[in-house]
Amino acid sequence: MIRIDAHELYQVLELTPPTQNILLVGKHGIGKSEIISHFYRQRQKLPVIPFFLGQMSDPGDLIGLLHKDEATGRSVFLPPYWWPDSDQAVVLFLDELNRARPEILQAVQDLTLNKTLAGKALPAGSIVIAAVNAGEEYQLTELDPALVSRFNLYEFAPTVEDWLLWASDQDIDSRVLTFIQQHPEYLDGDNPDADMAIATAGLVKTPDRRAWAKVSDFVRDHTALEDIHFKLIAGMVGSRASLAFRQSLAAQRGLTPEQLLLQFSKHRSQLKALEIQDFASLNEQVLLWLNAGHCPEKKADNARKNLLKYLEYLRKAKQQEAIAHFSSLVQGPKFSDAMAFVAESMDLIDFLSEYLEAIEV
Repeated sequence: MIRIDAHELYQVLELTPPTQNILLVGKHGIGKSEIISHFYRQRQKLPVIPFFLGQMSDPGDLIGLLHKDEATGRSVFLPPYWWPDSDQAVVLFLDELNRARPEILQAVQDLTLNKTLAGKALPAGSIVIAAVNAGEEYQLTELDPALVSRFNLYEFAPTVEDWLLWASDQDIDSRVLTFIQQHPEYLDGDNPDADMAIATAGLVKTPDRRAWAKVSDFVRDHTALEDIHFKLIAGMVGSRASLAFRQSLAAQRGLTPEQLLLQFSKHRSQLKALEIQDFASLNEQVLLWLNAGHCPEKKADNARKNLLKYLEYLRKAKQQEAIAHFSSLVQGPKFSDAMAFVAESMDLIDFLSEYLEAIEV
């Protein structure tokens, strides 16, 4: 099975013809639904109709209910509640396909082959996308090979960098962002992390991407975090991840992108306390911030000047590895918007050119 990350998933959605179906395989909470919804609703302006097939008990929820046509005396299916009123194409997102009941899967067979349900054709250009959960922890239905053959099959495995880019764009709390940068193993935790009572009940709480977004929403309103706050966080991501997050906050140091790029002179002295791993973290945070477009337009020129001052400081401090690290990151395709920001300054380009050339060689 071919594996794709978040950037490649956007490309797959862009390039796949509407006549072909897509099936994504991946864990829960890694962003399948969000990317599909964002791509089609925001970029393609198409309505997305989600179905959680694992929660569906009757095919009527999908295909509609039988009804006697008084004119003909024949039984026909009434259009279901979600059926489009016009001829506008729609996107049907069939989540939890491998948790669906067999009678639901029978309806999906017709849908994937002919884009029809109970004899009614979907509007031209309609798209069918399905997702399945992978892992031994799920109660799954074995899928018919004939059904699977009607899909283009991809394993969706977003990288940590994918999440960091998304998180910066969504203005995830900087404390959470820094923690995941420094401890990526806690982004998609798999290790059992429950007390004995919960484990005995068959419930294990581990961190995932959706959970860290909830942590960000929670801590945003709490500058100082106390014991009770970390207990609440443990309920979101598990006790082990909560403890690691707490320890990380106690050790976090350095500047925020806003402090570095918008108030460099005021915070320059803080750079002296940083080590190479701190500079690497700061480099990535700066590029994430720029890539997400957080820099106010009126302050962009000043931010470029301060970025140059930061790089010159690194050179004077003989932090060549930190400069090379920044240069390598900014050249990556996922930081293209940040690179466009940097490219507006010839002084920055001239400074970085020797490092960029070294990377190309």
